Amino acid sequence: MKQDIVKQIISNPKYQELVSKRSKFAWTLSIVILVVYYAFVLVIAFDPALLGAKIGAGVISVGIPVGMGIIVLSFLLTGVYVRRANSEFEALTQDIKNSLK
Repeated sequence: MKQDIVKQIISNPKYQELVSKRSKFAWTLSIVILVVYYAFVLVIAFDPALLGAKIGAGVISVGIPVGMGIIVLSFLLTGVYVRRANSEFEALTQDIKNSLK
């Protein structure tokens, strides 16, 4: 009986749409954060003076707020994913569940 339910879910067009949209969105967000992170690492490797420059007369360098910005960006992208998952993806999941009854 469980195999029948699995086949029914996999063959459902809403399931195919859910998998496609969720995967595409997750990969897009992953690529964004990876590009930003590796750009940061490459700047550190090839031009450390750029991020090592002091801000004003203080002891804080440019790299500190840039690094903190990357962390904040990670949290924001996670929030964007959660928001979309709780709205669009959850609605598709409910449609799939309702089609089984």
